[in-house]
Amino acid sequence: MSTDDERPEVPAVPRTRAEMRAAREAAEAAEAERIDRAVASADHVAPPADQPAPADRPGDQPPADADESALREAAAPDAAAREAAAREAAAREAAVREAGDREVAEQEAAARKMAAFEAAAREDAEATALPPVPLATDPVFVGAAPEPVVETSAPSAVAQEATAEPYVPPAPRATAERRVPPPPGSRRRFVLTVAAVLGVLVVVGTGLGIASLLQGPRISDVQVDAAQAIESSGSRVILTANQALADIDPAQVSVEPEVPFTVDASGRGVGVRFTVPLDDSTEYTVRVSDVVGAGGGPTTTLTASFTTPPSNIFLLRRDVAGKDKIFLTDLSGEKAVPVFEHDKINDFRATSTQLVVSVEEDDGSRLLVMDRDGKNPRELKLPGEGYVGAIQVSERGGLVGYSYSDKELSDTEGRASVLVTQSLSGDDDPQIIEVAGTEASVFVWQFVPDSAAVLFIDFDGALSLVDRSTDAGVQSLGLAATIQGISRGTYTAIVERLDGAVVELNLADGTEQPLAASDPDYGTASSITPYPGGTLRHVVARDDEGLPIGQVVVRVDDDGAATPLVEVGSTDSILQACASPSGQYAAVVVAPDLANNAYDGMLLPLPENVETHLIDMASGKEIVALTGFDASWCQTAPRF
Repeated sequence: MSTDDERPEVPAVPRTRAEMRAAREAAEAAEAERIDRAVASADHVAPPADQPAPADRPGDQPPADADESALREAAAPDAAAREAAAREAAAREAAVREAGDREVAEQEAAARKMAAFEAAAREDAEATALPPVPLATDPVFVGAAPEPVVETSAPSAVAQEATAEPYVPPAPRATAERRVPPPPGSRRRFVLTVAAVLGVLVVVGTGLGIASLLQGPRISDVQVDAAQAIESSGSRVILTANQALADIDPAQVSVEPEVPFTVDASGRGVGVRFTVPLDDSTEYTVRVSDVVGAGGGPTTTLTASFTTPPSNIFLLRRDVAGKDKIFLTDLSGEKAVPVFEHDKINDFRATSTQLVVSVEEDDGSRLLVMDRDGKNPRELKLPGEGYVGAIQVSERGGLVGYSYSDKELSDTEGRASVLVTQSLSGDDDPQIIEVAGTEASVFVWQFVPDSAAVLFIDFDGALSLVDRSTDAGVQSLGLAATIQGISRGTYTAIVERLDGAVVELNLADGTEQPLAASDPDYGTASSITPYPGGTLRHVVARDDEGLPIGQVVVRVDDDGAATPLVEVGSTDSILQACASPSGQYAAVVVAPDLANNAYDGMLLPLPENVETHLIDMASGKEIVALTGFDASWCQTAPRF
């Protein structure tokens, strides 16, 4: 036996208005017939009006004067019965109308459900042929107005009044108040669309996850400050992968061109910190080989490249007849721009964001801090009224240092050449370096690059180190005649001892070793300036009587190979030689025709005519000669 025979029969549902009207009329006719039968049974119990009552039968005649009252008494119960029957008929007619309205409402609801079902089936059938964007259908409203009530065979007054005023359906609500639910087809399409989108996302996400596992880690982000990288050591490039990485060994990392670095890797990031500044206008490539995800999978190589910008340099140009100016220029000298001017600029130093300038006035020195473009100058507080010299800055420590002497100075009163440090922000008071509780007069001093430590020699020849970022106090490092320079990134100072020996002093542990001679040996250097990869050595050639016959600046690599960069005759003088932060260029300050080149009258006296020669260290060729001195690459001002 088929299972189809066991399904319950679905009652027929009228679909058109004609069918619904016919059904309603049939229901009303059936109810009216039932009422007629009830009224007929009531009339059978009560005698008809034209039949004589039992009191009127022959032989039982009442007296003549009692006929009228007897008739009224006999007719009273009959009238009451008819009135009751009329009320009952009216009530039943109201029940008939209510039942008819309820049945019509149920039939209309069934019709709407059937219409919705057919609309959904029709939309599903048309989905393959219609465009992918469905068009909403107009809602269909099925209205029904009840028919007039059919009169019964014995209408009452109440029934006549009800039929006289036909039923009026209630007025529809305002359109703004009508809430028409969305067609079932729209809801079904929305559900299908959401399901399809979720399915696509799941498939794409799964595909990407599988592809990632098959391809291995990849770079999702690279962070580097290329401009800062050519100014100072300690800059970093951070490579971020698209997934967590297994442990990275520093041997897996390489940098081209070669430059010293350290590696710090964790999670998805690989940080490469350059311990020295980078060359300008150079493309650097960082590679991390044999990288594997933390969860395993194939290995890959992470590669990132970046290009550093060209260098700029600040120079000071003094003008005896006019204002002194600080210029910012490119290495060609064709784009020089003055950024600050004053009647007397004694010295200046530059950081990556600020300029520190010492100016002279009648009552002493003033120390100014400003933006690199010369704007927003502000004055730093000095220990008193006096003079400032030997300015240096520690960008990493946020400090400026200088030697200070009181204006009123005698053999018994005043401070002379004390070493002062203070914050570049000017938020603190000047701090004077003390040794054994006494303010020390300092002969020469330098900031240790990339730190807040100060290395100095007092007038007693004691070499000392103090870190201004701690309270460790002063560390004694023996006796010395002068400080030649301090290497970037190595914490190593080149110091000349009292016996004339030049040594490389490790400031971390106090160990030292002799500075190797150059090959070929150009003799004893009057000044030595270290840079990443070697030193610049200023050598003065003398005749048998000790008179200078020429000077030369020699580049000496770490392996001792020496190459002369700048040579001058006996009439000229080399005042200073220093290197760019990375050692890519050299700046050599030359005073030409020294015999006819008068010195100015500043606190730091220098010849009026001074030139700075820029040299490419790799090729040894001169790039340009610029008027001015005190190049911002130099840690200190020229010495006289």
